Amino acid sequence: MALSSKLMIKCWLLLNITFLIGISTSVGQLTNEMYYDNTCPNALVAIQQAVQNAVLGEARIGASLLRLHFQDCFVQGCDGSVLLDDTSSFKGEKNSLQNANSLRGFELIDDIKSTLETMCPNVVSCADILTVAARDAVVLLGGQSWNVPLGRRDSTTASLDASNSDIPAPSLNLDGLIATFARKNFTALEMVTLSGVHTIGDARCTSFRGRIYNETNIDPSFAESKRLLCPFNGGDNNISTLSNSSINFDNTYYNDLVSKKGLLHSDQQLLNGLSTSNQVIAYTTDNESFKRDFANVMLKMGMLSPLTGSDGQIRQNCRFINA
Repeated sequence: MALSSKLMIKCWLLLNITFLIGISTSVGQLTNEMYYDNTCPNALVAIQQAVQNAVLGEARIGASLLRLHFQDCFVQGCDGSVLLDDTSSFKGEKNSLQNANSLRGFELIDDIKSTLETMCPNVVSCADILTVAARDAVVLLGGQSWNVPLGRRDSTTASLDASNSDIPAPSLNLDGLIATFARKNFTALEMVTLSGVHTIGDARCTSFRGRIYNETNIDPSFAESKRLLCPFNGGDNNISTLSNSSINFDNTYYNDLVSKKGLLHSDQQLLNGLSTSNQVIAYTTDNESFKRDFANVMLKMGMLSPLTGSDGQIRQNCRFINA
């Protein structure tokens, strides 16, 4: 990548992070990680220990937590709405097109919430738990840490319709991806960085069947190996790793794309634009730059429309609003 392109990427990120730091300390907004120091001083340690134990038992849960956080923030903002079960008054987000039979990690969030409710009742929100847990999962799998502004409150409703419309689908072309992320105030370059979440975790056969059977911009041996996991008919819930890394948070995902081994149609689309392909190529040889940029853009994502002050509530159970 040319020097000017690298400088452009860094300037975009610097401007966004400077903006976020500026608003994170304002009245009624999120504050720094000392938010719970007086009300629940061991909260962050408890979350970290629970995530660490879970990841040591099953590394895949780290990717599941990160995805939960993403799916939460892209619908109504980072308000814990994705954790709500269906009720008679609304349909939750767990059974939306991108989430049904796919999202994992709810039980771990339940366990963490139960622990914190015992330690300090009615203090730590489910939205903050999910945001911190996602950060801790990335770090445990090899990614770079970032400070998580705290003070989110929990929503009292969820939106199945918004989950269906706002979460980027694996079938999207590049223009669709750019438009979807732009609606959340992310640039095309930040979209490429956030897509690096696919360096860890798995995908269901239904998400990539069309790519491995119908597309030509795919490595033939790679496609054949995935067809063994995902038959043309049946096996919808069979899973494949999203990258050759799977449980190590690094730049393998971008190297896979350059080798035409992107699992999802939407992944391989990142090479279809000049600026996005340049950033993909840059990340293939600069693992540390990817990790640093990812931490910065995750900080920005965690600031999407949080409920603060008197808005929302602190749920006692992450699955249900308070009675």
